[in-house]
Amino acid sequence: MTPIEKIMRTAPVIPVLVIEDAGEAREIADALVEGGLKVLEVTLRTANALDVIRRMNLVRGAIVGAGTVTNKEQLDSALSAGAEFIVSPGLTEPLGQAAIKAGVPFLPGTATAGDIMRGMDLGLEHFKFFPAMAAGGLPALKALAGPFFRAKFCPTGGITAATAPDWLAHPQVLCVGGSWIVKPGASPEQIHALAVEAAALGGAQG
Repeated sequence: MTPIEKIMRTAPVIPVLVIEDAGEAREIADALVEGGLKVLEVTLRTANALDVIRRMNLVRGAIVGAGTVTNKEQLDSALSAGAEFIVSPGLTEPLGQAAIKAGVPFLPGTATAGDIMRGMDLGLEHFKFFPAMAAGGLPALKALAGPFFRAKFCPTGGITAATAPDWLAHPQVLCVGGSWIVKPGASPEQIHALAVEAAALGGAQG
């Protein structure tokens, strides 16, 4: 099993985190990990994202990665902050080659057959399917999964607690990305409760 597949199989849901206040990072990570979600994607959408990664790395059991990585400079910054895996909304050859050269588990975004073929040309077989709902939802993924039967996916974008089980039932979906678990202003208790529910969704773990 490759390092990225191991990460994808750790829990059925990877929380997609947009955190403005780095002071909340450890408390949020604690609530998620204790709730059963150890893999945390911190998106580089805020000014303090790298500090959030550093602080979440202090939480025992947390596997902290960087999301919304779009170029080599962001990749390097995320790795310097301690990111253990990299997630991108799309896939370019320069970013893909940089991630492979760095030896970091990498989950590039794909939405079309061309995207997946570009990834496979780079030797990749694990992809984010994004934006999952806007790109056609589960029917679109099923259509792509046929010809690309070796590919494994983490659909992200518009997925909810109610729809996640349908995605996870597909044999090529190892996990889903979800932003519903950590909403702005949510308390640690609320986050923990949603994490427990998400961790119980099942999926292709093993």
